[in-house]
Amino acid sequence: MNYCQYYQAHVKRSECWFFAGIFRSFEHMGFDRTLDLKNSIFEFFVPDAMEDQFLSLMNYFQNEGIVSNLKKLPNRLLDLEKKV
Repeated sequence: MNYCQYYQAHVKRSECWFFAGIFRSFEHMGFDRTLDLKNSIFEFFVPDAMEDQFLSLMNYFQNEGIVSNLKKLPNRLLDLEKKV
């Protein structure tokens, strides 16, 4: 089974609505959700085929000061699978 690439990033709280709207307008770019509401940390599950486009979009958001601390991490669902 293939798993998506996994990323986390801080999204400027006052821009979350704008960020989410733009991100979700790109079909099949990936799945996003708020991982930590208090600290405005989002997580992203990105298909391999969309990773370049995802990184390009995140680069734009970083340049605009909307996204910071973008990091690629091991997919957290893999750890859940091992515990099951």
